Amino acid sequence: MAQLPTSLVAAAGLVGGYAAARWTGKRPLGGVVLAAAGTVAAREWHRRTTPTTTALLGAAYIAAFAASHPLAKKIGPWPAVFTAATTMAATTYATADR
Repeated sequence: MAQLPTSLVAAAGLVGGYAAARWTGKRPLGGVVLAAAGTVAAREWHRRTTPTTTALLGAAYIAAFAASHPLAKKIGPWPAVFTAATTMAATTYATADR
């Protein structure tokens, strides 16, 4: 059975969370999407890697979300979200998906 590409799940959580919040006007809904994708990714990270790596990837996911906010003030919201998602996807691919 093919492994779930957690790099895509994490990136989709960041992009999907922002999109849900933006288009519905309900920020908590964006948080639900972000948390759901993060939970799916973290379960796979836990299955594939060490607890330390899982914790670090979880922290990176939260950091990417947090960093997109001040970055949005400099480059705009969508570019900031895509930058955060791309960075998270690359980090995840390098540590858990290869």
